[in-house]
Amino acid sequence: MQVHGFLKKIKIASTGLFLAELAVYAVFVLLYYFLVLHFLGARVKQVFDANKIHYAILALVLIVVQGVSLEMLTSALLRVIRRKAR
Repeated sequence: MQVHGFLKKIKIASTGLFLAELAVYAVFVLLYYFLVLHFLGARVKQVFDANKIHYAILALVLIVVQGVSLEMLTSALLRVIRRKAR
């Protein structure tokens, strides 16, 4: 019976961490979106109007940069949170 209770605690903790990571990631994605829109919106529009192939490449680069940077930021933040939780 102790194993069942232990697994239940792990499941609750894992769900909580997942929800925390999801919330943090959502905030970072929104911030990233508005920053890119504000600082790069006009330039991206110019590239779109000028050349669709260059726009497609730029969009893919922005997607990769977003994914890598947000993953690094979220992982670092969660490491700090986990250290403080212990």
